[in-house]
Amino acid sequence: MIDIHCHILPGIDDGAKTEEESIEMAKAAYTQGIDTIIATPHYGNGKYDNERNSIIRNVAILNELLVKEDIPLTILAGQETRINGDMIEAIKRGIIQPLHDTKYLFVEYPSDSVPRYTQQLLFDIQVAGYTPIIVHPERNRELIQNPRKLYEIVRKGALTQITAASLIGKFGKNIQKFTNQLVEANLTHFIASDAHNTTTRGFCLKEAYRYMKDHYGSDYFYTFLENSQLLVDNSTVNKMEPMMIKKKKILGLF
Repeated sequence: MIDIHCHILPGIDDGAKTEEESIEMAKAAYTQGIDTIIATPHYGNGKYDNERNSIIRNVAILNELLVKEDIPLTILAGQETRINGDMIEAIKRGIIQPLHDTKYLFVEYPSDSVPRYTQQLLFDIQVAGYTPIIVHPERNRELIQNPRKLYEIVRKGALTQITAASLIGKFGKNIQKFTNQLVEANLTHFIASDAHNTTTRGFCLKEAYRYMKDHYGSDYFYTFLENSQLLVDNSTVNKMEPMMIKKKKILGLF
């Protein structure tokens, strides 16, 4: 398996704090059946600003360490970029690190809102030759309340990535329900761990894929599995026609 979203690089954001923790995460990933991880440290979220050149250096160092430790895991360079109005300029200046230097790049919303300029920025990113992937939309309060906003950006070419732990209920039943609605409405295209450690924010990827197969069948299972490989290969990913999530009316007694 390929994990396209993980905070495994040591000491640079809120993921692994030390090389020892990175090694423990690598071992945990391997036991899950993961052989490739895209390291996606935070950029522009108000606390961490990991730029492209620094990420590439840290990825190389960790890969050397994994070879010494005889852990058969490959780390690729990526970045989790908080949405901001300067993203196009940052792409041009080589500050933003696309996922494994492909046409795909991560865009993170604030946890409780969707900026007003989002649609225009995502359009501009696509005009610049990249495909934006919205990370963990199922954990965004505004999207939960107004899923039409996600439908509109997916309809216009953006992709999304759900978190494995969300799908299997580790962030609570409400987030799990919304995550399943995103799958059912063809509003998401990738599953990833967003792992930060081996305790409170582990991988859960094996469990999430098993859940996907059990609840949605082999076609969905293989589609999501293949999409991560297609991303790494810089190929066009599988996607189906997005649908609106219909909010059910609550009936009262009169």
